Amino acid sequence: MGLRTRLALLFAATVAVLVTAGGALLIEQLSFGVDSALDSSLTVRADALAQQVGPDGLVADFQDSGGDSGSLLPANTTLAQVIGATGGVVESSEGAGSRPLLTSAQLANARSGAVAVTWVLAGGEEVRLLAVPVPDSGNPPMVVVVGGSRRVATEAVSRVQTALWLGGPAAVIVGGIGAWLVAGAVLRPVERMRATAAEISAADSDARLVVPAGRDEIARLGETMNALLERLQQALSHQRAFVADAGHELRTPLTMLRTELELAARPGRDKDSLIAAVQAASMDTDRLIRLAEDLLTLARADSAQVILHREPLELAAVVVDSVTGVTALARSKSVDLELALSPVSVMGDRDRLRQVVDNLLDNAIRHAPPGSTLTVTLSAHAAPTGAVLRVMDEGPGFPKEFLPHAFDRFTRADPARTDGSGAGLGLAIVASLVGAHGGTVAAGNRPAGGACVRVELPLTVFARRTKAGGSHM
Repeated sequence: MGLRTRLALLFAATVAVLVTAGGALLIEQLSFGVDSALDSSLTVRADALAQQVGPDGLVADFQDSGGDSGSLLPANTTLAQVIGATGGVVESSEGAGSRPLLTSAQLANARSGAVAVTWVLAGGEEVRLLAVPVPDSGNPPMVVVVGGSRRVATEAVSRVQTALWLGGPAAVIVGGIGAWLVAGAVLRPVERMRATAAEISAADSDARLVVPAGRDEIARLGETMNALLERLQQALSHQRAFVADAGHELRTPLTMLRTELELAARPGRDKDSLIAAVQAASMDTDRLIRLAEDLLTLARADSAQVILHREPLELAAVVVDSVTGVTALARSKSVDLELALSPVSVMGDRDRLRQVVDNLLDNAIRHAPPGSTLTVTLSAHAAPTGAVLRVMDEGPGFPKEFLPHAFDRFTRADPARTDGSGAGLGLAIVASLVGAHGGTVAAGNRPAGGACVRVELPLTVFARRTKAGGSHM
């Protein structure tokens, strides 16, 4: 069942409940009002009759039987009785009968005050009776009972009930149809947005939903859906670019590997040529393995599947291990390494943090000019709020236009800062792994020249700081 149908049925049910409750209240109030008006008229008659009751309970000219206009009760117009102290009927109008119109309990109540009751005659007609005590008529006092037909009230209630029976279902039907039409008008923009969304495909990079005018909930829903589409399309574009860049990066080493293998397979090659070809193929294979591992790391980071084995560790020890591992590369590039490390404890994955430091050092060494110094510092904020690792070189620094994209994938600085190796994934992996640890990373240039990459990680235990010392490796 559609939302439009459910809204129409709900509104129709609400109208039915309101009509039923309102009709019942109207009938009750109408009946009460008519009885109140009849009681007022009966009170006047009862008081007038009570004043005419004699000591013996008889009333002169009590009812006209021959058309005398001076009688108290013209014939066939009303019910009236005078009930004596013993409970017998002293006077009775035509149609009232010779038996008391009140029960013994009602009569007992009437001797102490006015009593109004509804009585059903033998013919089924309802009458309204009012009984009042006759003042100064002894103890117990006599009681005057007057009555009037409730035919007017009954007919009025009957007409209202008939109107409700006829008009109630019509009101429910009209309300349901009205709700159906209103719901259709309200939901029409939603249906248009749904139809548009169903037609959007992956090729529709700029497709957007038509948002209705206004600032209501439906318009805000459309704006939210458009924002979601934009994010999804950006993610899709990013994924396409990632796949294209990965294919481009994989094509070069694969082509070289195929060429080297083809050359090695040619007949007549000597032993040294074969060894050189195999070594070159091995280097290209290692490059492919590193690139595949980097791509896998980034893919896991994108899907939040990077598994971190967190443990309390001294970050300085991780840095020292990483520096030890790149010492040979730094010497081959004639780059000195200088360390200024403070013992700082963090909660992290030792292997992943080692990968972060390795990437930073490898990137800095490859871009540092020969004879320069690469400085690595580790400290904590004065607040303290985090461990800060800085890797600084003395090269030309990052181009200004490159800084906003330094941690994007497959991006490289200009030739002044690169030796042509690498796939442009090192800093991207650093940003992903640092983010997985709840940290931040930033790239910039030093005032004195050279690049600086700054990594900040949350602290766990603030170990006692020692004076930072420098060492050359």
